[in-house]
Amino acid sequence: MYVAVVPNRGSAPAILLRESYRDGAKVKNRTLKNLSDWPAERIEALRAVLRGDRLVPAGEGLQIVRALPHGHVLAALGMARRIKLDRLLPRALERRARLALGLIVARLLDPASKLATARGLDETTARSSLGATLELGRVRANEIYATLDWLGASQGAIEAALAQRHLSDGMLMLYDVTSTWLEGRCCALARHGYSRDGRRDKLQIIVGLLCAVDGCPIAVEVFEGNAGDPSTLASQVDKLKRRFGLRHVVLVGDRGMITAARIDEDLAPAGLDWLTALRAPAIQALAADNGPLQLSLFDQRDMAEISSADFPGERLIVCRNPALAEERTRKRTELLEATERDLRQIQSRVRRTKGPLRGAARIGLAVGAVMARRKMAKHFQITITDIDLSVVRDQAAIAVEAALDGIYVLRTNLAADSLSTADAVRAYKSLSRVERAFRSLKTVDLELRPVFHWAAPRVRAHVLLCMLAYYLEWHMRQALAPLLFDDHDRAAAEAARTSPVAKAKPSPAAMRKAATKHTDDGLPVHSFRSLLADLATLTRNTVRIGRAATFPLLATPTNLQRRALDLLGLKPAL
Repeated sequence: MYVAVVPNRGSAPAILLRESYRDGAKVKNRTLKNLSDWPAERIEALRAVLRGDRLVPAGEGLQIVRALPHGHVLAALGMARRIKLDRLLPRALERRARLALGLIVARLLDPASKLATARGLDETTARSSLGATLELGRVRANEIYATLDWLGASQGAIEAALAQRHLSDGMLMLYDVTSTWLEGRCCALARHGYSRDGRRDKLQIIVGLLCAVDGCPIAVEVFEGNAGDPSTLASQVDKLKRRFGLRHVVLVGDRGMITAARIDEDLAPAGLDWLTALRAPAIQALAADNGPLQLSLFDQRDMAEISSADFPGERLIVCRNPALAEERTRKRTELLEATERDLRQIQSRVRRTKGPLRGAARIGLAVGAVMARRKMAKHFQITITDIDLSVVRDQAAIAVEAALDGIYVLRTNLAADSLSTADAVRAYKSLSRVERAFRSLKTVDLELRPVFHWAAPRVRAHVLLCMLAYYLEWHMRQALAPLLFDDHDRAAAEAARTSPVAKAKPSPAAMRKAATKHTDDGLPVHSFRSLLADLATLTRNTVRIGRAATFPLLATPTNLQRRALDLLGLKPAL
């Protein structure tokens, strides 16, 4: 018996149950039943019975062989291809190029050791669909290290490609440094130095990051851990002028980076313009009796331009931020009280009758330790003898410093027609974008620290890998901002700002997101990391029905996942 489909002219075909039989030497067919009114699934079940298939209850023949997180891979890898991240990498063997892209995306999605990354990319031990999507097959740790070394050797070409894509003559460039610590003692770059992470017990490296004014990372460099911030500037000047071929760039750096010596020895000879700020002693000199900086300048405004013979040919832009003044007053008061409390404890030890602290040298050591902790020595008058300790606040010194609370002074060699006063303030404040990049690189997203590599070239390659992962994250954040707590309507926030000196306020749309924890269309608002975790629940499943071959099947995206992929310009796909 078999099921036959018989055409029926202009009508729907007839579906008949027939059987074949032999009449003498002839084979004939006869119709046993007309099945045209049967539902399709019932006809298919009858066909399976006639074929001799083994039938099982519904659902028992379906097997999910494997389910891997996929949505975050789809988002990150899709965005990497949209921004042509793979085009930034020098030409290489196809597998090495795919491995390099996999390393960058893996660093963003699941920061881990290189061994754990190799296992995560290996299709047999994968924690996500990244390895399968890139068709990497088996991945071994030595391949990962070889690819990392290749990336490090290609750093110059990669940064040149980034510069060509994002930089042009006359642009503002942001530069800042941070530090991180290393595990182990064998790295040639590792030195004991100032730790911005509070890990003075560990050897350090210095990381310098060069960004476009919008915060997009362009180049990164690793220095020895005891390098001073200004000493790292010369290599950036060389990078901008010689390697990137830019004739005119405005370099923006903080007051500890672009010093008078660096201006005279590095920036001016290279023909670069600059924007930075003055240190506190220089501001106090300007504000001295009959100096150009008078507090009456700020009776009706919060910024003004002055000139000084000490800074010939430069513009000095003085700003006063009341909110910053309040914060500095609060912080100084707390530091003074904490220091005074510790000094009183030492004074009690000196003046007690039983086992007192004696000797000017010993008392001085105890006082020095307290002063070094909070840097408040300039605000106290301290008298030490062999048998006593006297502590009094220096109210005159405190008053001099308090008078300048909230005041900072920018300095630049650019003329007003090239960079207005307001634009100069905005440009200097944009250094916060580099600080945001360091926060993502070191802690919340990419886990740059601590560094476990020991060979200097591999340490540099690891830092470059993290920067490329942040480059991808930066582009994803721009696109996904409506779903994140990030302000996606900065134009409205800037338009409502009364002055560039005033503290930035979020836009109305951002405040609604923060208050309701939902977007205007009812979707939950996420951090970047939690949104990736939500996308990861969109799984790529390997399915088998009965004894048939396996096939891939994508889970149904949620409304949030569809919205995120739409913002990235992507569609759900295997």
